[in-house]
Amino acid sequence: MKDDRCLIAAIALGLDAGLGDPTNRFHPVAWMGSAIGKMRSFAPEGNAAKLGFGAAVSLGGAAVCYGIGRALEGTANLFPPSIARVLQAYSLKLVVSARGLRIAASEIEDALVCSDLEEARRLLHWHLVSRDTRALSESEVCAAVIESVAENTSDGVIAPMYYYLTGGLGAAWAYRFSNTVDSMWGYRNKEFEWLGKFPARWDDLLNLIPARLTALGLGIGGYLTGKNVMKGLRVWKRDHCLTASPNAGHPMSMMAGLLVVALEKKGHYRLGAGLRPAAPNDIKDSVKIMYRAVWALLGLMGAATVLVKVLSVKKQKQGN
Repeated sequence: MKDDRCLIAAIALGLDAGLGDPTNRFHPVAWMGSAIGKMRSFAPEGNAAKLGFGAAVSLGGAAVCYGIGRALEGTANLFPPSIARVLQAYSLKLVVSARGLRIAASEIEDALVCSDLEEARRLLHWHLVSRDTRALSESEVCAAVIESVAENTSDGVIAPMYYYLTGGLGAAWAYRFSNTVDSMWGYRNKEFEWLGKFPARWDDLLNLIPARLTALGLGIGGYLTGKNVMKGLRVWKRDHCLTASPNAGHPMSMMAGLLVVALEKKGHYRLGAGLRPAAPNDIKDSVKIMYRAVWALLGLMGAATVLVKVLSVKKQKQGN
């Protein structure tokens, strides 16, 4: 079913929009997080041992998830094509989080519109970020939400789609496990400096292409939303390297330019320096751009797939 992967990915996005996520009890990403949390208790002492353990968990868990994804794909293919597509799409939808991201952002925006900054801060910490949000101003909360929308468009939507299109369900599930390990262990503090070092670098490698694809897709999404694409391109070119991550700065700086807002995490980076502070209505615009970016990239990938297939058939005919 390789030729149907773009169609299956589109069905997965539709299922995500219509059905949302199952409860954590039945959600494979929640299972991944639970397993990673339990493995933490088995971490050895010593920097070298922690480094090796982190690598073993990251690669071993990814291998297991790759096998599960391949098994799901193989099982789906036992059914007639129309049913197989839906089953594969649902299995892919489980590692894609566009709707969850939209809902989280919308809840925070609603709290801000109602002038409930305390609730917005609580929701931001609950849904999107691990840092302390209790002292953030309204514009800082808005900026943090927009940053999360931009970065998670890559990590939670484009990247699993990219790995599905290039490697099937196994690759998509393996990616999602690797990204989950990084989100839980990839911190530079006393506890995780060595334990999370390999997962963080491995996740950086896996996201090299998806992050840049996402920035391009956001540019297209911004154009379709009537935003300032040239400003987005300029800020992307200037600021993408200002984050500690080699990848996060790409989608975030593009989004900052498109919305013409400054996105700052104090003590870490400031993207779009000189632009206006973010406001609640910018959150809604960032979500619109996200969805248009995802569908635009999927359409382009589908067109590329069709073109490659047509050229291959033409070449075969010429050879005969």
